[in-house]
Amino acid sequence: MLSPKKVKWRKQQKGRMKGKANRGNTMTFGDFGIIATSAGYITNRQIEAARIAISRKTKRGGDVWIKIFPHKSLTKKPAEVRMGKGKGSHESWVAVVKPGRVLFEVGGLDKDISFEALRLAQYKLPVKTKLVTREQINKNDEKRAITKTNTKEEQKEK
Repeated sequence: MLSPKKVKWRKQQKGRMKGKANRGNTMTFGDFGIIATSAGYITNRQIEAARIAISRKTKRGGDVWIKIFPHKSLTKKPAEVRMGKGKGSHESWVAVVKPGRVLFEVGGLDKDISFEALRLAQYKLPVKTKLVTREQINKNDEKRAITKTNTKEEQKEK
């Protein structure tokens, strides 16, 4: 299972999952991938289950890249415990996922096998996802770059 080797603090605050992913939203390695369309936590067990589903379907051919890592520690108090008396004990490690984040990438296989393997992995994940190709991501990046330059030019004109 994935977990950090060393952490500065055992327990973390909840934080917020507002907005879209501004990191990890491009495909860097593979040809096909899974992108999150909703926000949520993905535990280390769910990441491992999805990885196993992909590797079994591809019969360990091709390459698989896991683009998320569970850095955040979740805590939980035991059942039937009264309020107060401090924060609960460590429960699991999770990865915080925002919409637009690339979760898994697959390369070195044809489209049918890749999409079938990624579809099986989608069932293991608790967030809404969609399957994408490298070309789709690159088109979105070009659109983002064009809109950013247009808005900068409009601001200069004002």
